[in-house]
Amino acid sequence: MPTKKTAIVYDWIDSWGGVERVLLHLRNMFPAADFYTSYVDFDRAGWAKDWRIRTSFLQNLPDFIKKSRSLSLPLYPYVFESFNFSGYDLVISVTSSFAKSVITKPDTFHLCYLLTPTRYLWLYPEQYLTNWQRRIGRPYLQALQRWDYVAAQRPDKIVAISRTVADRCKKYYGREAPVVYPGFDRGYWRSVRNGNSESKAREQEYYLVVSRLEPYKRIDLAVAVFNRLGWRLIIVGTGTQLGRLKQLAGPNIQFLSGITDQKLTQLYANAQALVMPQEEDFGYVALEARWFGCPVIAYGRGGASETVADGQTGIFFKEQTPTSLRQALEKYDKIKTDLKKWLRTTRGTGFDPYDLDRFKARVYQLCDSRHY
Repeated sequence: MPTKKTAIVYDWIDSWGGVERVLLHLRNMFPAADFYTSYVDFDRAGWAKDWRIRTSFLQNLPDFIKKSRSLSLPLYPYVFESFNFSGYDLVISVTSSFAKSVITKPDTFHLCYLLTPTRYLWLYPEQYLTNWQRRIGRPYLQALQRWDYVAAQRPDKIVAISRTVADRCKKYYGREAPVVYPGFDRGYWRSVRNGNSESKAREQEYYLVVSRLEPYKRIDLAVAVFNRLGWRLIIVGTGTQLGRLKQLAGPNIQFLSGITDQKLTQLYANAQALVMPQEEDFGYVALEARWFGCPVIAYGRGGASETVADGQTGIFFKEQTPTSLRQALEKYDKIKTDLKKWLRTTRGTGFDPYDLDRFKARVYQLCDSRHY
């Protein structure tokens, strides 16, 4: 399988998160693959500096255009259609937006690993666009929805990262998608854990958020609640909402970015809990937290319902409101000792559905299903 000429396509390479770990796994699986993307920012994605990456015409545009999702949006239907995949046996697109729109010839097998249908077209337009922008731009957005639907019919096979995303794929694109969970590399995380002292010394008890700082992640909800409670919160991540969130945050909230996995594991190990206020597509960080004995307080919809066991590895709150999240935090404060004890005694169990070897085997199997 790895000897086939392969291209891996991703929307943009300009940050780090759970999805980027999937890219690392695919690169290990297909070491000779060429990567294609709209543009790459090595200042923010130094982890990819040694990869063979081919970019689109967007790479040559000024930063204020290519780094702005709204300003570059009209260009994206052309960006991925401009790539030429002649001569490739296999194309794997990994996408939450437009990479699935690549055009391949009949003898090239295109497997799409779908992170979610395009969020600002189908799921959360109100979180990306103002009412005025939606009213003025409605005809264009409707046209873009039609194009996105057509683009989603191009892959020979779509695979979803969770049951949540599979349901969305059926609803918005009319396509069935088997679920292949992103691989959790227990060997890697075990080595990181064993290399840390996991000191229990704390300057002050704290809660933790690990996330991209984008509108749909609803980190503003966590900031509002912790501002009111006065409890310490550490937010790890970066994104377009960083400046706004810093303005909203009180002195009890700290922001970190660009930290190592070693530092991240220490934060997990010593945190009171990981807070996930967003409706996740999958929720990879919930697995990281569980591995290091950190319970999760999560919005009980989406991917979190597949990665968090309510009452065992964490608890859910029902509504994305300050009241609902605050009630969950207050409830958790009363039962956290029991949850942490359960996680300590079951550490390392329950990860089989997300095992990295299972992910690899399933992807290889799907890529070979057409016997190209």
